[in-house]
Amino acid sequence: MSLEIERKFLVKSLPEAMDRYPHERILQGYIVVGADGSEVRLRRKGQKHFETVKLGRGGVRSELEIELTATQFDVLWEATSGRRIEKTRYEIPHAGRTIEVDVYHGELAGLVTAECEFASPEESRRFAAPEWFGREVTDDPAYQNQSLALHGRPRRPLETREPGGGTGVPPTGLG
Repeated sequence: MSLEIERKFLVKSLPEAMDRYPHERILQGYIVVGADGSEVRLRRKGQKHFETVKLGRGGVRSELEIELTATQFDVLWEATSGRRIEKTRYEIPHAGRTIEVDVYHGELAGLVTAECEFASPEESRRFAAPEWFGREVTDDPAYQNQSLALHGRPRRPLETREPGGGTGVPPTGLG
């Protein structure tokens, strides 16, 4: 297993001309989600299919990923029913690294996050987020993709439900 060292942020505003950056639609589902943050995930990214095992929580996790055939993916996909997300991932260059911006679809529409991966925890601590990043959610379990698949979009701290199911906060389109 390799170590995955990353930080995750909400996005306040998208960079201009997002479509000029490389991007792909991702379909992702969870076979197993453990109480300790462990997961077994399936992902279709473009024409490629993967099964990934992740252990741990927060910014440093162990990860093992294997490529599947389309047939293997399809057979396993049924096991993810009720635990799925769909998003478009954009790869945006910034200060010598790639920022992965995820624009969610379906029930998570309007949520936009950004992730950066690092070679070491030290490099992660030194990272200066661009001005279009919002609040960091690396250590907030509600914003892990497995939680989004299981429970949907987290409420904002000031958000309250109005009679009839609306919220007291106007939609912004971004998290």
